[in-house]
Amino acid sequence: MITGSGFSEIAKETGVFTQESVARVKKKGSQVLIGIPREVADQEKRVVLTPEAVSLLVQNGQRVKVETNAGKLAKFSDRDYSEAGASVVYSPKEVFDADVVLKVEPPTLEEIEYMRQGSCLISALQLGKQKAAFIQELNRKKVTAVAFEHLEDKVGGMPVVRAMSEIAGSTVMLIAAEYLSSVSEGKGLVLGGITGVPPTQVVIIGAGTVAEYAARAALGLGANIKIFDNHIYKLRRIKQVLGQQVFTSTIDNFVLGQALRESDVVIGALRAEKGRPKVVVSEEMVAQMMDGSIVIDVSIDQGGCIATAEMTNHSDPVYEKYGVIHYCVPNIAARVSRTASYSLSNIFTPILLQMADLGGAEEMIFNYKWFMKGVYTYRGSLTNAHLGRKFQMAHKELQLLLAARY
Repeated sequence: MITGSGFSEIAKETGVFTQESVARVKKKGSQVLIGIPREVADQEKRVVLTPEAVSLLVQNGQRVKVETNAGKLAKFSDRDYSEAGASVVYSPKEVFDADVVLKVEPPTLEEIEYMRQGSCLISALQLGKQKAAFIQELNRKKVTAVAFEHLEDKVGGMPVVRAMSEIAGSTVMLIAAEYLSSVSEGKGLVLGGITGVPPTQVVIIGAGTVAEYAARAALGLGANIKIFDNHIYKLRRIKQVLGQQVFTSTIDNFVLGQALRESDVVIGALRAEKGRPKVVVSEEMVAQMMDGSIVIDVSIDQGGCIATAEMTNHSDPVYEKYGVIHYCVPNIAARVSRTASYSLSNIFTPILLQMADLGGAEEMIFNYKWFMKGVYTYRGSLTNAHLGRKFQMAHKELQLLLAARY
């Protein structure tokens, strides 16, 4: 006669036993040590937390370590951070020895080596550009790595991408105005228009966030704009948010080519959800543009949507091809590093407070599906029984990607 549940008798007969899984232990309310390193990437001037954000975190019982000169290029001094309650440290090894490390650019292999076992990294990861060794090193250190360019909020938006796109969209028109001027040996035009003088012609390829804010800036200056995108719903949305009847069109080679020939400024703002964006402006189209016109390819970090676009940097931002000035700097937001730093800080400060309240990055993963979207590596202590299905799929997709590429 089988007593109890009967599983023990079945196990004896079949030799099959269930495997136990270690229950997770909540660490609610524990203090989190946060590290803010100085960026070593060339010309990266942003910092993830401002002194005001550090002060708020410290007042809520958290500890913050800031590497010396981490905020210098964004005009935040070590004294600002020290007065906010942070500990200013003088070596990368000290600052990476934290529970949570916040960076803008992906860490180097040397920086990953400094990180403590089982810590959390929040930064851009740029997985499409990384080699297998990068991911393997994160996994070896059992780091929970959060790619903030893929991080979603509770309503499905991508707050970091949105914020940096807003900044890039507003900034590109200032850049265009600079290179149209005679001081920069441009056409000698004011971006916009004045009474009795025809307005400058601006073509925007893409109808997302960058396009929206670029269009706002151009319209505010009095320019005439034309917006191209292959998604009708995006074109409809941008007309609605701009509140004006602006020229919109799907990307048709004839209509786009004609608009480019008449344009003074062309903004490439197509973004791809996966891979690189489609090249929609051919070399022949660029060759037919007017001399002294400006091309700014904001999507160059993904490969660009203009055939003649080649990645440049803030030290040498422009080059000329077919008489057309090209500006193809990938991290435009770093040009206004203080504004960008405040924007990043506003996003991550509430997340860090939530993380501290719950007890760490693992608890954020267990409790919030929106946080899980940005996580691409995981701590070895987490079992498959504990991992969310989407978390497992993201990691599996990454491993398949690396296996295919390397």
